[in-house]
Order: sequence, then structure tokens, then C-alpha cells
Amino acid sequence: MRILLIEDSSRLRELLCEAIRDAGCKIDAFALAQEGRFALQGADYDLLLLDLGLPDEDGIAFLKSLRAAKVQMPVLVLTARGAVDERIAGLDAGADDYLVKPFHNGELIARIRALTRRAPATVMPVLEFAALQYDLASRQLICAGGEIALAPSEKGLLELLMRNGGQVVPKPKIEHAFSEFGDERSRNAVELAVSRLRKKLEGHPTQVLIETVRGVGYMMREVRA
Repeated sequence: MRILLIEDSSRLRELLCEAIRDAGCKIDAFALAQEGRFALQGADYDLLLLDLGLPDEDGIAFLKSLRAAKVQMPVLVLTARGAVDERIAGLDAGADDYLVKPFHNGELIARIRALTRRAPATVMPVLEFAALQYDLASRQLICAGGEIALAPSEKGLLELLMRNGGQVVPKPKIEHAFSEFGDERSRNAVELAVSRLRKKLEGHPTQVLIETVRGVGYMMREVRA
């Protein structure tokens, strides 16, 4: 999952990014509405976390402009504006949920999960391919009744390959999924991630093979005994 955060408080941005990355999601964070607009033009996001008190544009106006442009991704408003009429205004402007500051990070992550569950085109509760089952809520990989332990980055790669099982996933798409704005990655980061995931799957009856399609990308293929 990839999340866009627009929040002008640098300290809160830092704390939210840490909590969201710990939950296994990618996040791009900006302080200005205009920066958020540029980000939306260059990447696909599963959810927007939006502060209303932005320095360059009112958050309600920004949200209305997104909905007018037919941007359909879920929007969770994060704001200190807790009055009933202000919450109503945010929801009427197109917000899907509203969280008043200060809030507990655990509640934020739970609300993110709830919002993305409502978007079936984005999230399914369990991915299945060959003998693998990957629970998107618990982020557990199950094979033959047992769990295969993976690092967060390996889980992200696995999810991408399972969602596209039997199809080639271009390397640039994998790089995009693993990167964040301003994030510097080595040129062989994808190859290393694939190698680590292959090793984690070895020795388990997964019935899958991660193939390298030279010059293109990678494919998870089912292998029947």
C-alpha cells in the first residue's frame, strides 16, 4: 500500500511516517497542497491523509478540487478542527473519514485498514497463488499451514508478485513500488530483494517459482509437482 500524506507540521509528518512505515506501507509526505498535487500526477496512491490547515491552501478547498477532478481514492482528514459543523463540512467536501488531533497512532492505522478494505479494486483480504496465502491485514504469509517469516520489504515484493501471478511485472514498476520521493536506492536493489525472497521461499512447498525475464522484469509462476 502506498499512502500520500499532506501535513504542514514537520514533527507530526515525521511521527506519522514512522508509524505508517512500521505498519508495512509506503508513504510520501509533503507540507503543501501544491506539492501534493505534483505527487498525485507522478504516482498512484491507495489513500490520502490530509491536514486541513495547510499554509498554501485550505484543505477543504483542496479536497473539493480533487473530487471535482474525479480522484476517487479514499481520503482520511487529520485535523484539529473538531467541531461538529467542521466535521460535517469535511465529509460533505468528499472526505471518507475524519480523525481529530491528537489521536493514537493505533487508531490511525486501524482507520487506514478500514478505508482500504472498502476499496475492493485496491485491496483484497487474502491473496492466494499456488500454495501461498498472504493475509493483507496481518501481513502473514502461510504455506501448508505454516508461516514463512519475511522482512517488510520482502512482504511488499511478495504482494506485488502475487497480485500479478502468472504475469511479468516490469522492473520499473517494482522500483516504483519500493521507492518514495527523495529515496535513493542502489541500482541493484530490486535484484537483491528478489534474491532474498527466493531464499526465504526455498525449502517450503510453495509450488511457485520467481522467474527473471531478462531485460523486462520478474514473474511469479506456479509450478505443479
